[in-house]
Amino acid sequence: MPGISTFRRLKLFTFKLNALLDITQAINENLSIEDLLKRYEKILRDELNIGKVLIYKFSEKWECILVSGFKDDTYKKIVVEEDLLPYSEITFITASPNVDLQYFDIIIPVIHKDNPIAFVLIGDIDEEMEGVSPTIKHLRFIQILSNIIIVAIENKRLFNESLRQEAIKKELELASRMQTMLIPNKEILPKNDGFFVTAFYHPHFDVGGDYYDCFELSKNEFGFCMADVSGKGVSAALLMSNFQANLRALFTNEISLVSLIEKLNERVITSANGEKFITLFVAKYNCKTKILEYINAGHNPPLLYEVDNKKITLLNSGCVGVGMLDKIPVIKKATWNINQKTKLFTYTDGLIELIDENGVEFGTQVIEKNISNDKSIDENITDIIKKQNILTGSTAIFDDISILGIEFH
Repeated sequence: MPGISTFRRLKLFTFKLNALLDITQAINENLSIEDLLKRYEKILRDELNIGKVLIYKFSEKWECILVSGFKDDTYKKIVVEEDLLPYSEITFITASPNVDLQYFDIIIPVIHKDNPIAFVLIGDIDEEMEGVSPTIKHLRFIQILSNIIIVAIENKRLFNESLRQEAIKKELELASRMQTMLIPNKEILPKNDGFFVTAFYHPHFDVGGDYYDCFELSKNEFGFCMADVSGKGVSAALLMSNFQANLRALFTNEISLVSLIEKLNERVITSANGEKFITLFVAKYNCKTKILEYINAGHNPPLLYEVDNKKITLLNSGCVGVGMLDKIPVIKKATWNINQKTKLFTYTDGLIELIDENGVEFGTQVIEKNISNDKSIDENITDIIKKQNILTGSTAIFDDISILGIEFH
């Protein structure tokens, strides 16, 4: 007949096997992290009579994911980087001089690919009158069990994170498609014998905060604009979408540019709650009278190049950006008579903030050089895009890049 020691070994083997099966089944059933930790806690406290259990786990930072057996928050004094990282093996700390660890008896590190991913601290272990504490006998088993639990929790976290990232990716793709619908393709921009419009748009992310537009106000009059929201990403894109809808609704041939800016400022203040603002260049052009009216609301000054005179003028008359102040105190509208072939180059700051291989910003000098010729504005823009490698994966791009080019004949 088997002896008492054999019976105990069999009982111990059965306990470990059942515990592993229980945890494995819980993982296969895709139980929540909370339920997995409850099962783990039950094994340690109910089956092994461990009074205190603490688990610190690392994902992006060290976090305490299980606190069991504590009536206060004294454990919060533990700093993983200082108190636990020095331990790479199961260690008895009953005589440790570190007062932050005084409530514990043993530290069990959980190592994955030679790196610590968790630390299990146990205290108030059940000491038998004779022989070795059963907890001490099970230390290697507790380490294995902890490793299984921690890896399962990390896999679950990574899976949930991948689902979240996939959902965000789909939302961004949808937002990008919607935004593309709001920004007019260069092929549909107005073109006639005296007025030619072209454009270029390159968001830094899937969605951006740039916006340009050009549309007919009346038989002879066109309105156009270039705008840039402060900041980047989805929030900037949402504000710009709202701004586009307001601009399209308000910009008619009857409204003055000053009134348009005032109304747009009110709408942006309401939409952005003072958290963001929009720089804007907005203009009207009458093909019959050849008069250009504009207001520059804090935007990068567009460049106006008169081909015959070979002269460049910066269009900077206007006001502060819309959404900066509840009420804009002074708004200056400027007028320009187009009496020769003229090119207008408007852009967002993503273009002039490009950095070359020498660490120098692109600036306006390159724009001036590229438009100061007899080439069409379309050719000028194409040359700039090629020279700055904007469409070939340039690492110098840090922001959205938009260009609106116009030729007046």
